[in-house]
Parts: sequence; structure tokens; C-alpha cells
Amino acid sequence: MKGLKKIALATAVAAAPFAAQADLKALDDTTMGNVTGQAGVTIELETEVSIGEFRYTDEGYLSVSDIWIGGGTVERDANNVVTGVSGMLDDLLIDIDVLADGDAVIDVHSISGAPIDYAVGIGSASLHATDGSGDTTLLASNIGIEGALGELNIRVDTATDNLIMDVAFNVTDMDMNVDFLGVNVRDLTVYGAQFFEQVETSGQPTDAAGLFASAQITVGKGVSAATGGDALEISIPSFAADIGVGAVEIGGESIGSFRINNLAVTNTSMKVYGHQ
Repeated sequence: MKGLKKIALATAVAAAPFAAQADLKALDDTTMGNVTGQAGVTIELETEVSIGEFRYTDEGYLSVSDIWIGGGTVERDANNVVTGVSGMLDDLLIDIDVLADGDAVIDVHSISGAPIDYAVGIGSASLHATDGSGDTTLLASNIGIEGALGELNIRVDTATDNLIMDVAFNVTDMDMNVDFLGVNVRDLTVYGAQFFEQVETSGQPTDAAGLFASAQITVGKGVSAATGGDALEISIPSFAADIGVGAVEIGGESIGSFRINNLAVTNTSMKVYGHQ
């Protein structure tokens, strides 16, 4: 009880400046009933995230180090080493509603109406032995991803117990070193499935079909065909994109550029479960 009293006192002290500047009135049960359920919740968000290390441990472990998530561009030093991102992930508006059928709907879009720019920087991803040998393998390093989010709609469907996501995004620039293969990828882009056609016709993408790759992703509980046990099932009913790679470098020299036109992934399902 003493703890509750302290919390109540702290809350009252924190609220005092607002009470001094506003005419506060208590709401009776009827008024509260009219307020409840009339509208959803809207959140305005700006953030910048950094993570020193993400580690997945099995017997050995996978380490992903120096992760930055924000907006703007990926920052690099004179040696092309990723050092962070230039700005905050902002202009975010999140609408949350619970519909009459019980479905929860989350709609992520921008305050301004423009696409939401994002930037992700990753220092390195590596494998590590734990058997005392000290062996490590550097998988990839200096990963920088920049792009824009055009749409993100999330629904938790009570009829199927599935989480359903509709997303439209692009990658305007991605560079990374695939160290264990000795290969570097430069200027990778991901756009809508009509990107190359629209650029060849008008010199630039003209609508969402060219600007944004689109995907629908469903996450729910499935059954393993191998064991008959429960599994996490991830389904992709549709994914459409145009993908370009400005250069692939081997030994520091480019061996050429590549592109994938009108990539379509459909009716794809993946089940994830543990094993001995």
C-alpha cells in the first residue's frame, strides 16, 4: 500500500502544472461511456534506434553488431565503414482500431502524406564457435539500406487467428560487403513491378506500381508436415518487385550490373519449428 501511495503522490505532482492551466472536470460514468468506443487511438512517432549487438545462440552463435535504424541516409567514413544514420525515423502516424468483429487494425502512414523515409545501418554479421576453438566467420559487413515506406496495414484477424500485413516499400540504395565470399554488392534497388517499364517510357516511375514493391504477408500457427507438431507459418500470397544491382565487385573490381524485371512470388508458405 505504501508503494501505491507513493505512485499516487508522484502522479499528482506530475499533473499539477497541467491542472494549473486547464479547467479540469471529473467525468461521470455516462460521459465515460460515451467517450469509450467512439474512436480509435492515433500515435505520432519519431525515433532513432541503435543496438550494440543482437545475438542468436544455438550451440555456436550468430552475432549482428552495430545496428542503427532511423531516417535520412546511412553515414559512412572515408573507408566506407558504416558509422550510423543521419536522421530520425519521423513523420509517422499510427492509427489503431478494434472493429466490431473483434479484429485489431493498425494503419501506419505519414503525417505529411508523403512516403516515410528510412535508413538502416549494420556494422557486421558473423558466426562464432563456442567449442573453444575461437573460430569465427564474418558473413557480411558495412550494410547500408535506404528507402521509403509507402504503406503498412496490419490486421489481427479473429476468425483465423492470423496476423495479416499489406506493405508497400522500396529500397533506393543498398550497399554491403559479403565478406566470406569476397563479393561486394553496390547500388541495389527494389521498386514496384512496373519500375523499369515506367522509367524506360517516361524517365521516372509515375505511380505506385513503379514506385513501391508490394507484398502481402500472413503470420499464424501451422502444422509441421514432418513432425505433425505446431509450427509458426509465414505465408506470402503475393510479392511483386523490380530489382536492380548497380555493380557486383570481386577483388575490388566490378564484374557488371544486373536486374530482375517483374519478379512475382506467389502462393509461398514457410513453416518454422524447433528441432533436436
